Amino acid sequence: MEFPQPSLLLSFSSKHKNKTPKNMTTPRHIVAIPGDGIGPEVMRATQRVLEAAGAPIVWHEHHAGVAALADGDVVLPDSTTAAIREHKIALKSPCTTPVGKGFSSVNVQLRKALDLYAAVRPVRSLPGVKTRFENIDLVIIRENTEGLYSGVENVVTEGTVMSMKVATEKACSRISEWAFDYARKRDRKKVTVFHKANIMKLTDGLFIRESAKAAKGYADVAYEEVIIDAGCMKMVQDPTQFDMLLLENLYGDVVSDLCAGLVGGLGVVPGANIGNSDAVFEAVHGSAPDIAGKDIANPLALIMSAVMMLNYLADTEGLEIMREAAEKIKTAYNSALEAGEKTRDLGGELGTTAFTDALCNRITSA
Repeated sequence: MEFPQPSLLLSFSSKHKNKTPKNMTTPRHIVAIPGDGIGPEVMRATQRVLEAAGAPIVWHEHHAGVAALADGDVVLPDSTTAAIREHKIALKSPCTTPVGKGFSSVNVQLRKALDLYAAVRPVRSLPGVKTRFENIDLVIIRENTEGLYSGVENVVTEGTVMSMKVATEKACSRISEWAFDYARKRDRKKVTVFHKANIMKLTDGLFIRESAKAAKGYADVAYEEVIIDAGCMKMVQDPTQFDMLLLENLYGDVVSDLCAGLVGGLGVVPGANIGNSDAVFEAVHGSAPDIAGKDIANPLALIMSAVMMLNYLADTEGLEIMREAAEKIKTAYNSALEAGEKTRDLGGELGTTAFTDALCNRITSA
């Protein structure tokens, strides 16, 4: 699918040199991965919104997933990971990994290649999006590099296969420290670890042991441990009793989607994968090829992920202009949703372009 240049600030392809427009803050170079299916549509929508908010960005487009295969490359080309290493940050639309054809997951490969060990999924109630619960404000932190989800499997004998759950002190310790540091910086009051250490005494036992050790250094943040099956029950009874969740890889994958369902689904939650050097911000929903090209996809999840990205740049690089842009965008989508300017999946009548237009109009007229 063709991926046109939406503005003079948004310049694609690392093969070309980009000129900074006059009278503008020096732009931040960021990798854009448009992905597959609805990915290019929601990426274009997000870039339009970022431009309207005045975020000075030069984009470098690189492919992954089916789009990369269509170019005759592998699902995660070396050029894509090299570009992220160069620019340290990427915004990623959903990518499709062909199922049953021997291809490794694009997401898992990215996390391993760049050591993006912390997955961050904020989940909050949105105005104008009615769900069973109100006033939900959670952050799920997931260890991203090991455990069952890492996919270490082998055939034991014919008809018998085994999947390895790997836990290391290093990975458990660093995600725990990262989570508590995040909690303090974001004024979170409590970290709850979901685990199954009553059965998996070694792997999950190591995880909660390192979590408890990290908690000792953060007296201002409450700490609790909850067995995951009981935790899931409590979550659907009253999610407001939780503040921040810390989980190993597979549990985090499942519970973060469960929590998304409490506020309207994967179309209204952002996501990020963060390491010590690099960060990839992404919409966590699928590529939805069945609705690609129909101008009905909801771009909000990627827009919200871009807001996370802007705040990350403000926090890590002191780029306050990015935080200002993030606030403009957040205010715009909150007010638009409250006013009923929503896509069809949220009960509204707007398509991708019309919803993006509504946000851009709110931003520029504020």
